[in-house]
Amino acid sequence: MSVFVLVSGPFTDGRIWHAVAGRLREAGAAAHPVTLGMGPEADLETHIGDVVRLVDSLDVPQVVLVGHDYAIHPVLGAADRRPERVARVVHLDAGLPRDGDPALALVPDPAVHQLLASGGSPRPVPAPRPSDWHRWGSTEGLTADRLELLSRSAGPQPPRTLTQPLRLTGAVDAVPSSAVLCTAGGMTIAGIQALVDSGPPQLRKLADPRVGFFELDTGHWPMLSCPDQLAEVLVRAAAGEGRRLTAPEGEPAFLRPFPLDAPERPRVRNGRVDLHLPEPEKEQGPRPAVLFVHGGPVPADFVPAPRDWPFYLGYARYVASLGAVGAVVEHRLHGITDYARSADDVAEAVELLRADPRVDRERVALWFFSGAGLLAADWIAAPPRWLRCVALNYPILAPLPGWGAVPERFGPAGALRAGGSGAPPLVLTRAGLETPDIAATVDRFLTAAEAAGAPVEIIDVPHGVHGFEVHEPAAESREAVTRAVRTVLAHLAP
Repeated sequence: MSVFVLVSGPFTDGRIWHAVAGRLREAGAAAHPVTLGMGPEADLETHIGDVVRLVDSLDVPQVVLVGHDYAIHPVLGAADRRPERVARVVHLDAGLPRDGDPALALVPDPAVHQLLASGGSPRPVPAPRPSDWHRWGSTEGLTADRLELLSRSAGPQPPRTLTQPLRLTGAVDAVPSSAVLCTAGGMTIAGIQALVDSGPPQLRKLADPRVGFFELDTGHWPMLSCPDQLAEVLVRAAAGEGRRLTAPEGEPAFLRPFPLDAPERPRVRNGRVDLHLPEPEKEQGPRPAVLFVHGGPVPADFVPAPRDWPFYLGYARYVASLGAVGAVVEHRLHGITDYARSADDVAEAVELLRADPRVDRERVALWFFSGAGLLAADWIAAPPRWLRCVALNYPILAPLPGWGAVPERFGPAGALRAGGSGAPPLVLTRAGLETPDIAATVDRFLTAAEAAGAPVEIIDVPHGVHGFEVHEPAAESREAVTRAVRTVLAHLAP
């Protein structure tokens, strides 16, 4: 018999599990919903203690800890303190926090970040109204009466439960885990596999055979929208079932060589910006420049940093080999709440680049990759006269499902509508095998561009995946990179 300890997300308590707990008991399991302390002085350690005390009170060898949303933080904290008592941790539409991460980093509602960053004594975060729950996750599958029930049974969230960092010793790493993805929020097993394939080391552990994955075709509150299916999935998770991911072979994608032979050029580091310089030529004045803006989010402690990846080194060196300055900015897009800070980093990098005497300050292009595509909005809405081109490679051009924390300012399609035909020349390199969610943002952007009369030069890579440059087929990648770079440099001609 499995024994489940069910811990709910922000604002809610044990009552939210009523239907699921009933189904689990009917299936022969034991179910213990947890009500976390919600007093104004409660913090994350308070909630970890609540879970630990319940585990200690149960006269069973082991339990299955289920953490929904925010609750994965106290669940992981409790499992780290009692690893011998935990048979499995289940991430129910929850993130992968690590030691030192506060729950606030995964909160999608920008209003909460503003509230808790306002200074002084932090106030409790008020529970959402029925019309506002979508700010915390997809409400797909919830009827109006379910949303009303969710609001009636919710209370304010103590602020320090969101801001206090999670502290883990590493003991929890030995505990098997499962993930239940609610696909209406945009995350799927295929999407997770794609992230694992891209090579970030902290994600490769998801291909551990002890980790099982499940999908539910519903929104963020499956205990209300589909309790029967959720209970069935939890029973299967406790039994060790679930799909497994495959670990990529060979070196991580971000360390694979650039597809073109781009000889090393002198590199000058100026703060967050690296300049790769072309060959000096007699009587040649300042050169045009391309600033490459790496994708993300990328964890702050990622080693090597993006500007040292062969990928961005290759682009910058290739541009330098063709007579322009290739520059790479290392911006601080570490999470979806960091777009404003990253935009400031890019703006600062532009000023550093244009102030360099080796750069023609009137001939600059900006080139955005993947998740950095949202940062292009500022430059599309109000392009300065020196901005000769904005290039975009397999960009994310609208916040993806679950990215509610991204400010409205970072919407390139909206920027096109605001700027109209005054947008700078746009060069968009499109992966033919792009993930559906990202491809949909590109389609909406192109529709907005057509309506605004903003011309977009499209370079299609029919067999290309996201980050196609370091994947097969190599010949197609080389051709696309060559064409894209030469198209951008053409816009920088005198």
